[in-house]
Amino acid sequence: MEFVPEESKHLHEDCSTLILPALSIGNVGQLTADLLISSMGSERVGYLDDPYVLPCVGNDAYGPFPQGDLALPLEAYESPSNALTIIQQRSPVVKGMMIEFAKNMANFLADSGKKHIIVLSSLDFGKWQHVDMSSGLQIYYLSSANSNGTDENCEQLGWKKLQEYDPSQKHWQYLSNLAEGKLTQEDIVSVEDEQEEENYYASLPFAALFSFLKAKGLKVTFLLCYCSEGDNISDAFQLADAVCKLLRLSHPTSGIEGGNWRIPLSWMSVYGPPPDLSIF
Repeated sequence: MEFVPEESKHLHEDCSTLILPALSIGNVGQLTADLLISSMGSERVGYLDDPYVLPCVGNDAYGPFPQGDLALPLEAYESPSNALTIIQQRSPVVKGMMIEFAKNMANFLADSGKKHIIVLSSLDFGKWQHVDMSSGLQIYYLSSANSNGTDENCEQLGWKKLQEYDPSQKHWQYLSNLAEGKLTQEDIVSVEDEQEEENYYASLPFAALFSFLKAKGLKVTFLLCYCSEGDNISDAFQLADAVCKLLRLSHPTSGIEGGNWRIPLSWMSVYGPPPDLSIF
């Protein structure tokens, strides 16, 4: 993975925290990254080139008015006032290459000198086994702070550790060993052939990223929410609020005008135009 800076720009050492999405159902992680980039006065400092991310191109994503600046598959933005670097991923990883992508991303982030990596992703609501909507959308987390994935800070914020994470379970163990270079090619084939229900979470992109980032000794926090396919903008607001709580960023001082989120220009067409009310 190669970082290509914009002219006369570079990654700032002062931006010690990095946020990126892990693609999943409903694209909540990407929507949240959009919201953070747009609302925190972030500036694009470059893009990442990786052979395992499918190519795509689009118009200016953030505005407030389209300038004709091309949007690319992997871009890096920075908000120096919040000490944040945000990576946006707009296209999926080549099928079957998630492990290689996770390895490349972990190597890049380890070399970048970032002190805290926050990954945003979503999980299939249909797989949720312990449903509790009494307090609205529940934020789940996974952390490298302890071997069992727990983090005292996240617990104090009222979040629950992802119960389905069990480092002793075969597929989580497989990812850990793979990230640490302890597996042979025969081991890789035999484990990948198994498609059991309990392996659902370990098969998602966030799981590969967690294992490889953790193996690099990086401080990593994953923020997760359950959702369904459809309009998941409200979920993105909830996840963005969770980021602010974790980093102790208050809206007025974080560059978010008037304490309000700034809607990205690209969201105007993300779900198409509204229906013609005359048909009702």
